[in-house]
Order: sequence, then structure tokens, then C-alpha cells
Amino acid sequence: MRFQGPAFLQRGIAIMCVYGMLASSLWAQDAAPSSPSQTKGSTTSPQSASPLRFEMPKSHNPIKAYSPDSVPEPELANSTRIAQLIRDGKLYLSLKDAIDLALENNLDLAIARYNLPIADTDILRTQAGGFFRGVNTGVVQGTPGGGVGGFGTGAPGAGAGGTSSGAGGAGAGASGLVQSTLGTGTAVSSYDPAITASVGAEHQTTPLANLQIYGVPSLQLNIGQATFGYVQAFPTGTSISFQFNNNRQSTNSPFLFLSPATSSMFRFSIQQELLAGFGFGPNLRYLRIARNNKKISDIAFKDQVIATVTQIENIYWDLVSAYEQTQVNEQATSFARQTLENARKQLQLESIPEMDVMRAEAEVSKRDQDLTVARTSLQLQETLMKNAVTKNLSDPVLEAMPVIPTDRMQSEQTQTTSPIQDLIAQALLHRPELAESDVDLVNRQISRKAARNALLPSLSLVGFYGGSGLAGPLNPLCQNCTSNVPVDFAGALGNTFNNSSPDYFIGLNLNIPIRNRVAKADQYRSELEYRQAELRREQLKKQVRIEVRNAQYALEQTGARVEAARKARDLAQRTFEITRKEQELGAGSSYQTLTAQRDLSLAELDLLSAMTIHEKAKVELDRATGTTLEHNGIQVQDAVNGTISTVSP
Repeated sequence: MRFQGPAFLQRGIAIMCVYGMLASSLWAQDAAPSSPSQTKGSTTSPQSASPLRFEMPKSHNPIKAYSPDSVPEPELANSTRIAQLIRDGKLYLSLKDAIDLALENNLDLAIARYNLPIADTDILRTQAGGFFRGVNTGVVQGTPGGGVGGFGTGAPGAGAGGTSSGAGGAGAGASGLVQSTLGTGTAVSSYDPAITASVGAEHQTTPLANLQIYGVPSLQLNIGQATFGYVQAFPTGTSISFQFNNNRQSTNSPFLFLSPATSSMFRFSIQQELLAGFGFGPNLRYLRIARNNKKISDIAFKDQVIATVTQIENIYWDLVSAYEQTQVNEQATSFARQTLENARKQLQLESIPEMDVMRAEAEVSKRDQDLTVARTSLQLQETLMKNAVTKNLSDPVLEAMPVIPTDRMQSEQTQTTSPIQDLIAQALLHRPELAESDVDLVNRQISRKAARNALLPSLSLVGFYGGSGLAGPLNPLCQNCTSNVPVDFAGALGNTFNNSSPDYFIGLNLNIPIRNRVAKADQYRSELEYRQAELRREQLKKQVRIEVRNAQYALEQTGARVEAARKARDLAQRTFEITRKEQELGAGSSYQTLTAQRDLSLAELDLLSAMTIHEKAKVELDRATGTTLEHNGIQVQDAVNGTISTVSP
């Protein structure tokens, strides 16, 4: 197309056209997916920044954009691993088996798993310039039993059930943080191009007051219109539009020399922001925040896996404790019944008083009560475990099936843990909360820069170029009419684009808000929220330090308790053996033997309780230092997929 306007207009519009094409190319590069570790300013660790493979569906079919995508119904069948662990009508579980089953079946993880593609939808909509909707960073804890606890009453999962959640990024609206300016800045236009079209025909009849203008008392017009348009914006602050209008008009007026008259017109417009809204920073902030929120969602899912595995470990050790307590009570009840039977025989021989038999009967009654409590507690723990490692318990056989734990707690002296400073350094490196806080600070920094840009006045460089053409045969009602225009639409279309009737403009639009109080308030508020988040991160680091120290202290204390309980059990064992031998030799009574055996049972139960608390202290130290997954050999991707890639030994 040859342009014959003034030289400065030629150069101005040419530069703006090239700028628009460059913006489109750069936008395509910036919108390409990148790994989280490549984002400038991110301070997350490589372990927490690896992307998780669970994305929303994609298609290269352009028609697919206008049809809905459906999400499959949740799979509620239990994994086949459960059937492999059933023998003789009982479910045999090791701790590793319980964890693997939970990764495949636990509904807390199944619920949290949906947050990963939800975060992907934000990336998709922000690639088109839309505002991000935010992601969930809370830990789902709808599985009863085995609460996950840290230091302080506000620790997640302090009780069974419930869900703690936050939307829009790490710590949104929680822990005293304000996040209202996340994403603030100038308005972002849609980066998805839009095509518009309007086609129609109109018949218009207009009564006239005189004949001087059109020469008829009633003007009749038949109008056909076809208008097409294209608009698109780019993240440099550039926007372009193209309009193409076509018109066909016939009339009964003898004064119009063409009938039907056809006309065509086009206009290409471009606008570039020069101050507020200029560049990739303010215009790609939604996309960059959405990508960071995707990282936060990945980290939050890892946190969910840690919380769920911790809960499963606690439930498992509670199950082991209940199982062994039941065995202790069964042995104690059996011994008491045998003692009662011997006492009754001795009473018949009149070798003991009747009072000894009555005492033995009372002891049997007490042991029966303890055994009933232990058995029902075991049944409850079995139910909690089956609920935690299955998707459903609709099978009545599985629901009533006993669970046999195959791992046992050890009462030997525990090994010395790592130095406290090493544990704290490990926690500061691996704790998901700190990684989330790092990414959240990056998001706030993006918003700070966008808020500063929004303080500037609005200055736009605008320009357009267009052309028009006219065609049509002479009006047969018009006398002495002559015309040199083409007679068909093809001629009008050719004149539109041959620069015979050009229309061009280049200029500046300036908008200076007086006082600028809204943008000023938002900018200062974004600064305050950023500084607030920095303090919150330091608070988290202090909290992590205290949690690690508290977990280590608890491990040392419970280790000492196990050692003391073991010695007390050994003493009670020796006392019982001596008393039983004395009774066999006739030097002691059955009541003394029952008392010694009861003391032994209590000592064994106290040892079991101490070992259970000690095992949970180990679990809590792993959680506090962020090493739960590492120590259990868990790959986060297995939890994402809901299948275990490695076979348990």
C-alpha cells in the first residue's frame, strides 16, 4: 500500500505498526511456560519449586475454545493394594503400607489434589489478561484421628476433622496479614484477539415536509450494511484495532445521482501507553502472580502430603498401642481367671480363706472391664485407620475386618538426634510455610511495582490510517446526472485500499488526575502490606525455630520416659516372678500374686503409652524439620498421581 501523506505521519504510523508487531513477538515469548526456578526474584528452594504434573486439559483445536470441558467424576473405588494386604479375613498393615494406601486413597489428599489444576486455570485466564482468582493454601484435615500438631494452640490439625484454608496466595487474610492490593495497578486489557461482525438490512420510510431536499414527499431507503472488526491488546501497553465497513443504499429520491450506491471504508488504529500502563511489568503482573500462585499451590500440596502422612503415622502408632494394650489386658485377664479357678479349688480343700476367693473374683471383674475398654478402643483405632487409608467403606466385610499392625514400637534407648542448630537449618530449608512466604513476597513485590506505575499520568500515543471508496450506477430518476465512479462494489473496494481517499491521524492523549488520591493510597498501602509480609516471614522463621526446639525437647523427654517405664516394667516383672514362685512354694497368697501381676500389667501399659508418645515425638520432629517425606521415602509426584511408583519391600 502506497502512502502519500506527510513524512512525519508516515514515520510515526510506521514506527507504531512495527512496535505492535514487536510487542506481539515478545508477548509470545513471555507467555511461554517456564519452570518455577526461572522466575526472577523467587527465593523458593529447588525441592519446593519443581512443577507438579497435574494440569487442566489443553487442545490445539480452535473450535475447542467454544465448547465446555468436563471434569470426570471422582474415582471412589479403593486401590487394589488393599486386597493384596488381606489374609485370612484380616488386614495386615505395616507403617509403609498404611502410608502408601493413604497416598492412593485418602480423601484429604484427593480433595487437595484438585487445587493443582485450579491453579492452572488462573494461568490460562491471566495469559489472556484476566485477573487471577487465587489459590487455596490451607491443609485439608477431614480425616478423624491422629491430629497434626506443632508448637502452640494454633497448629493445624490440633483436633480431628475440619479444614483450614486461605485463598489468593500464601496467608491470605490470615495471621494478621492484609493482601487487598495484590495485583493492583492500571487496568489490563484482553490479550485474546476479538473479531466482531454486524450484517443487516433495513428499509426506512421518512415523510418529508418539503420537496427541496430529496424531491419526493416520502423518502424511502433500502440499506444493507456489513461491518467487520478486529481488536487486540499486547502486554507492552499496545492496542490495535481494524474496522471494515460496507454499505449499500438505494432510494426513490431523484436528487441522489447513484442508486444503488455502494460504499466501503476501513481504518487501522493503534494506541501505545507511554507512562501509566507502559511495558511488561504492569501488564503481565496478573500472569506472573498466577504462575507464582501455581508454585504456592504446589508447595501447599506438599504441605498437605506432609500433614496427611504425619496424621497416618500418628494413627498407626495409636493402632499399635491399642493392639498391644489389648494383648496385655488379655494376658492379665487370663491370669486372673486362672488364679480364681485355683483359688476355688484351694477353698474346697480348705487351704485358703473364702476372702481370697472373693478378692480373686473382684480382680477378674476389674480385668474384664479393662479388657472390654481395650478391645473397644482397638476397634475404634481400626476404624480410624481403615477410614484414613480408603476412599470408601461401603463394603461391610472391609468395614468389620480386623486390622493387624505388623510394625512394633521399640523400647530400647533412642539414638541421639542431630545438633539443634542443624535441625533448625534443615527446617528453615524445607518447611513449606517458609517457601510459600517467599513466593508470596515475590507476588507482593510485583504488585508494589505495578502500584508505583499506576501513580503516573496516562499518556497515550495514538494514530490511525484509513481509506474509503464509492461506487454505483447512475440513478435512473436523476436527470442530467454524470459520474466517474465505478459502478460495482469491486470498484468501491479497490478505491478503498488504493490510497485515493486517505484518512490518517497521529497524536497524543493526556490524562492527569488532580491530587491522584486513589492511586496514591493504593501505592502506599501496597508498601505497607509488603513490609507487613516481611515481618510475618520473620515471625514464621522464629516459630519454626521454636517448633523444632520444642519437638527435640519432647523427643528427649519421651525418650527418658520410655527408659524409666522400661526399668519399672523390668522391676515389676521380677517382682511378679518372685511372688509367683513364693505362692507355688506355699509361702505367698494368690492375692499377693494377683497384685504383683496387676502391677506388671500397669507397668507394661505405662511402657506402651511412653513408647507411643515417643514414636509420635519422632513424627513431630520430622514434621517440624520438614523431613517427613524424605524419611519415609515419599515422592510428591506419587501423591499427585494417586499411585505409588515403587513397590514396598
